Amino acid sequence: MPKTHRYSVTVTWTGNTGAGTSNYRSYERRYEIAAGTVKPEIPGSSDPAFRGDPERWNPEELLVASISACHELWYLHLCAEAGIVVTAYTDHAEGVMEETTDGSGFFNRVILRPQVTVTAGSDVAKARELHHAAHAKCFIAKSVNFPVQHEPDIICPPHFGGD
Repeated sequence: MPKTHRYSVTVTWTGNTGAGTSNYRSYERRYEIAAGTVKPEIPGSSDPAFRGDPERWNPEELLVASISACHELWYLHLCAEAGIVVTAYTDHAEGVMEETTDGSGFFNRVILRPQVTVTAGSDVAKARELHHAAHAKCFIAKSVNFPVQHEPDIICPPHFGGD
């Protein structure tokens, strides 16, 4: 029987400068994202291109970060199961969003560029292949309607025998 998981967050607009939304320029795009009582709030805003605060996370960045983090967590899990020891993982992910003439927009792709360091003697081909398996299992990537591409860089230090 499949399991169902629910994720609840509270998004609270904090950008009322006193006039509410009386006009397009009268309010700030600030909001706070909360989940429960023990997690720190995430300060959010719209993208600066849409009058947002550049010091706050925007929804587009959060979407790309969600895809990247989901992929990373599945990848680490699969490597652990396959006996590949990952010692470092950094992803320089990028989402490409296209704005339409009516002001709306859509993502047409996300590119993950994980740089993964594995221990000497690791199966680099298997480490690379596991990115495809991680993509196939990632809940977030499976839920979006645009392609998520992978350009992994696997770093494996040379193994110097001595045993």
